[in-house]
Amino acid sequence: MISDRLAAALARRDIHYGWVVVAATFLVMVSTAAAMGNLGVFLVPLQKEFGWDTGSISAALALRLLLFGLMAPFAAALIQRYGIRRIVAAALGLIVAGLGLSTVFMTQLWHLWLFWGVMIGFGTGLTAMVLGATVANRWFVKQRGLVLGLLTASSATGQLAFLPLAAWIADTEGWRMAVIPVAIVCAVAAGLMFLFGRDHPSELNLPSFGETRVVPPPPRPTHNAFVNAFVVLREASRSPAFWILFFSFFVCGLSTNGLVQTHFIPLCIDFGMKNVEAASVLAMMGAFDFVGTVLSGWLSDRYDNRKLLAWYYGLRGLSLLFLPMSTFSFYGLSIFAVFYGLDWIATVPPTVKLAGQEFGREKAALVFGWVFTGHQFGAATAALGAGLSRDAFASYLPAFYTAGAACMLAAMAVLMIRGSGTAPKLRAVPA
Repeated sequence: MISDRLAAALARRDIHYGWVVVAATFLVMVSTAAAMGNLGVFLVPLQKEFGWDTGSISAALALRLLLFGLMAPFAAALIQRYGIRRIVAAALGLIVAGLGLSTVFMTQLWHLWLFWGVMIGFGTGLTAMVLGATVANRWFVKQRGLVLGLLTASSATGQLAFLPLAAWIADTEGWRMAVIPVAIVCAVAAGLMFLFGRDHPSELNLPSFGETRVVPPPPRPTHNAFVNAFVVLREASRSPAFWILFFSFFVCGLSTNGLVQTHFIPLCIDFGMKNVEAASVLAMMGAFDFVGTVLSGWLSDRYDNRKLLAWYYGLRGLSLLFLPMSTFSFYGLSIFAVFYGLDWIATVPPTVKLAGQEFGREKAALVFGWVFTGHQFGAATAALGAGLSRDAFASYLPAFYTAGAACMLAAMAVLMIRGSGTAPKLRAVPA
């Protein structure tokens, strides 16, 4: 296979093949995150074309966020059972189908629920944050936090970086043309992962990066992947640390994907900004998020992850409370974009590290998958709640104030985790 030849060539140059897997995973997560994030740009165009109200569209977009989270623990179990390449191919195929079918057939509200709610929700859920956590835990011992930061940043950057292009195409050519670039990138990512992705370093007779001994992969579970996910949930739920992480990640989703990603552009339009200008501010957040999340991964290798999370949630809460005072000028929003962007999902690397420390390396991805479900419950709550706020009060600001206050609560909650390794390690699930 091409991966065997490339691994041998890189080894002669003292480059570990794990970085190739990271690069392929990075592109997959960028493309699927773009498919998830771009849909917020189309809220206003859909209103204008079909006359649907904000709450109805927000409910469908909330469904995709909810499914995105609900699939996370099962995605981890399915990756264990069937391998990374098969699951990624299935996920990207579902996303491309959902995007493509919407451009041809979508005329009714139930089409929106099916194509963008169900199909894209399931597809992106299969390649949620657990994919990055799985790759980092399998391929890296040294610099694992940095890899987590890179892959996490790819997700948020993908959600935001394509927004100006999507907004410009939607304004000039219509929303149907605006979904095509992301569909193409998803197809390319699927091809590259099929060519270069591998499940374990031992398949190439390599140790994980930072180790000297080749460790055979654990046997793939032969029982039902969904049963495996629930067994891990049952054991993890006995620990207070799990529920603290679950709550904090609920707040993380409440204050990012569901609120800012979905409703920030309509909020700015309410205050007189144009669609492309508001999307550019979100893209600016994506640029700063990339820096902040990679830096967070580096810091998570060196400092107490509980204290890092407390700082992240506290600063995010302050930035959301500051937003109404920005006057929604480009200058004021730029200040918000810098501080909020640096903290967009910087919470992920410390959360993954805490899951690994508390529950063990082999189960870290599955535990994080359930924690990530909390993230998407929060995101779905905010996506629907902010839309209802706009319909009921003609303003999104109550939702932003609520999210800011919730972040302050999460900052205090994470300090209640007793410390690394204090929770009982999860037993291996018998194959």
